[in-house]
Amino acid sequence: MTSVFLEMLDGFTRQRGVQGGLVVSERDGIVVDAHVQLGVRASVVAALAASIYRKARLSAEAAGLGGVAYVELAAVQGRLCMAGRGDLVVVLVTDGRSSVGLLRTALLRALDNLP
Repeated sequence: MTSVFLEMLDGFTRQRGVQGGLVVSERDGIVVDAHVQLGVRASVVAALAASIYRKARLSAEAAGLGGVAYVELAAVQGRLCMAGRGDLVVVLVTDGRSSVGLLRTALLRALDNLP
């Protein structure tokens, strides 16, 4: 069975520096679909990304800033780039070689294809 997210995730993971792409439920941090390289712990990344995204969304709403468009966590060994719509969050796991600007634009465009 082919996932409705397969083409989108495959396109992301073909980008330089992207180690994985996931579609995650914001509510519970469960992986809806994932395309990740060996060594990327998808369930751990999903739980972390859902928590960070949910807190950013709730904080922005509480501050009167409206919805969150994009969230990025920059760490020593890479980044998590996140964008969501409804209960779904698209998460990219990247190393330091990725072009975050291009990925951000692609993530925001991909939101239009989420169910």
